[in-house]
Amino acid sequence: MNEASIFTTSLQCVVESDRLAARWRCPHSVTRKSLYFRFRKRCEYFFHRWFLTCRFCLCPSFFPPKPKSKKRKPSFRRLLKTSSVKIENKTKNRRFKHENADKKHRKEKKKLRAALKDSSIRTPRPLEVYKKKPEEELEEDEDDDFLETLPTDMIEEDDLEQMKAMARKASFVTRDLSSSEPVHSKKRKGGQSTESYEKLPRKMRKEEQKEIIHLLPIKDKSRLIPQSMEKPVVQKEDDENEEDDAEMELSEKEEDEVEEAVPLTAEERETLRAQKLTEKKLRIAMLGSAIISDPNNNVKKLKELRGMLVETDSYVAVTVRKLVMVSLMEVFKDITPAYRIRPLTEEEKDAKVRRETQQLREFEEGLISQYKFYLENLEQTIKDWKQKKLKRSQAVALPAYRGLAEVAVRCVCELLVALPHFNFHNNIIVVLVPLMNDSSKKVSDMCCEAMKTLFKEDKLGYASLAAVKVLSGMIKGRHFNVRPEVLKTLMSLRIREVDLKKDTEDTAPKKRFLNNKEKRKSLSRMQRKWKKAEEKLEKELLEAEASENKDKKVKLHTETLNIVFLIYFRILKKAQKSVLLPAVLEGLAKFAHLINLEFFDDLLNVLQNLIRTGDLTTRESLHCIQTAFNILSGQGDVLNIDPLKFYTHLYKTLIGLHAGAPNDDIIIVLHCLDVMLTKRRKQVTLQRAMAFVKRLCTLSLHVLPNASIGIMAANRAVIHAFPKCDLLLDSESQGSGVFLPELDEPEYCNPQNTSLWELHTLMRHYQPVVRKFASHLSLGAPSEGSGALGVNLSRRSPGQLFEDYSFRDMTFNPPVGAPTTKKRDYFTIGPALLDQQLKKQVDKALSVAAAADEASLDFSQALTQTST
Repeated sequence: MNEASIFTTSLQCVVESDRLAARWRCPHSVTRKSLYFRFRKRCEYFFHRWFLTCRFCLCPSFFPPKPKSKKRKPSFRRLLKTSSVKIENKTKNRRFKHENADKKHRKEKKKLRAALKDSSIRTPRPLEVYKKKPEEELEEDEDDDFLETLPTDMIEEDDLEQMKAMARKASFVTRDLSSSEPVHSKKRKGGQSTESYEKLPRKMRKEEQKEIIHLLPIKDKSRLIPQSMEKPVVQKEDDENEEDDAEMELSEKEEDEVEEAVPLTAEERETLRAQKLTEKKLRIAMLGSAIISDPNNNVKKLKELRGMLVETDSYVAVTVRKLVMVSLMEVFKDITPAYRIRPLTEEEKDAKVRRETQQLREFEEGLISQYKFYLENLEQTIKDWKQKKLKRSQAVALPAYRGLAEVAVRCVCELLVALPHFNFHNNIIVVLVPLMNDSSKKVSDMCCEAMKTLFKEDKLGYASLAAVKVLSGMIKGRHFNVRPEVLKTLMSLRIREVDLKKDTEDTAPKKRFLNNKEKRKSLSRMQRKWKKAEEKLEKELLEAEASENKDKKVKLHTETLNIVFLIYFRILKKAQKSVLLPAVLEGLAKFAHLINLEFFDDLLNVLQNLIRTGDLTTRESLHCIQTAFNILSGQGDVLNIDPLKFYTHLYKTLIGLHAGAPNDDIIIVLHCLDVMLTKRRKQVTLQRAMAFVKRLCTLSLHVLPNASIGIMAANRAVIHAFPKCDLLLDSESQGSGVFLPELDEPEYCNPQNTSLWELHTLMRHYQPVVRKFASHLSLGAPSEGSGALGVNLSRRSPGQLFEDYSFRDMTFNPPVGAPTTKKRDYFTIGPALLDQQLKKQVDKALSVAAAADEASLDFSQALTQTST
């Protein structure tokens, strides 16, 4: 049989089987399967080779395809519209459904297994027992007695065993129908009979003076044996203790009533107060030391210590509250961590953590709550004092609330400075800022000093920004009716760098690195290697310079400075005649170099108008001049402005200064001279410089010595900047004209026709440093030689010399030496004279004197002898 015949025969069989299968409406008939196996047995080689290769073509229905899903496949456009997130969510939902179905199936299987196991373990329960009448109970007892008397020999052993087995298997018939528990009760995962026993309610017999303690059961092979014991009765002792406590309380109350009823003398009251105060102090010290020694375990004692803030004993209430306030402040400063505690999220609360982490969380939670309550107590004390409220307890009198409030303010100020990073710091700022303008000078000064310290010690800038925002709101809300000291606190801000150079950095050309071709042409192999390492290092350094902390700091400082300038400009615009104007001008003079270039024109016009009005004091006008030149010395170099009016006003103002109160204004003059003459030497004419040197020498005659030293140091700097000023040291006039000292224009007063005769007067000054400077300037201020100054004087600025030689502490610098004591000259008689020749002459003189006493002296003979 060839392959073709085998193929045709098999094809006929397949067609016949299909016809039969279609007649019986069976897609996979038995005949087709039997035919397949019959052909396989008959044709081992050909049919095996041919049919195995073509069976899918001959009989595709024999291997039925996988059922197609009813869902339509999404088109390509729909797949493009569907986001990847949506597809992921669909797959996750489908997976979760399968997992939930599997879990339900597993749970049902476990429930079934547990029910079968429980049914085999459970012991049969008796039917409900209804309460019967006493007569029926008596009849049943008689029947039971009768049954017990019957012999058991009448029942065979096989029958007894069968009855016991039936009793064990009984479930529904013998079950207690009153219980709502099903036959196959639920059991927990991995549950045992001990757990089901623990779930059962414990019923104790109600007997008089008897209590049953349920112990752990004993587990047998077939059942659990409960264990219990009676609790010993000790009720009488407890009653006795309660009676003793009640008697103690009554006795204490009676003693208090007796103390209140019996009037005490002043000495007894003082003794009683000292005794109570000592007890309270010991208690405060004990609690504070316990908390500081182990804060994690003793954080709960903060609540007990804080409870003493509401002390009700009128004898020691004020003192105890003050001590507790200060003690809690020191405790919080000591145990507070160096980071901000944030609240936990719900996920973090539910998550399982280690024991140490849980203890840390409990400590932080307790610390935050107690710190919050403590701050609320301090704030409430301050509010009660401000509103003059009296508490219901009346333990503290109203006049004593002032002292309590001052201590509370001091504690809040200390916490503001010591914990700027911790929680509720912004709340402390909100409490303290209104108190800076308080009517009580002590409270106001305390708050202003705390704010200055905060500004000086704040390195990051977050606390300073928050405080400046609150200050701005308070000043605006009170319509600029605040004390000048409030505005002067802004002078302590540590703002040295702001985001003003951003535009210049963007416009500046960036450093260009060489290409590979350029490197090969111009550099050798070793040079290229070094150049590559150098460029890599430069890139790393550029990345390090643009650090995140520095950028944040500059951003915070810029925002803070914008708010400060907003405060200053509001006052200049709306309250020019306010008492805050000197503080505003002083602040502008300090931060003028950080002002944006857009405001320069308007600000200079405002300052010129203020000077032109003439309503300003000497100090205010000097601050205006300093502000203008600080603006022009920084970014104002690009402006083409000639500040001649400011030079003229300063020249006119100098002659009005003297050794009285305006002597403190000399420091502002020295700063102005440094900016106006030394740093702007290219924009200043020689005539103007010589006029200022002459006016300053005249001023140095009628000011205090420290001001004279500072002024002559400024003259020395001007002479070094303008060497031709040595014309003033010559007594001969240079050119035509006469010096006009009363003229207020420095350009037209002819300073070249005068000389510095004031230096000769200052050379005889009582202050030695003034004498040194005067002789140094008279020699032309040389840098070397015998007339040069020492290093300690030449390297210090005029402002530093003014501060160093100040008379503020009523002391001389350098100190005046003590007068020398005159010793009496006397001779010792005898061998004390060591020179032998001198001793002989003394002896001879003494012998002559002794002889003269005996005989009269003839002076005429002595004269003739001396003449010859």
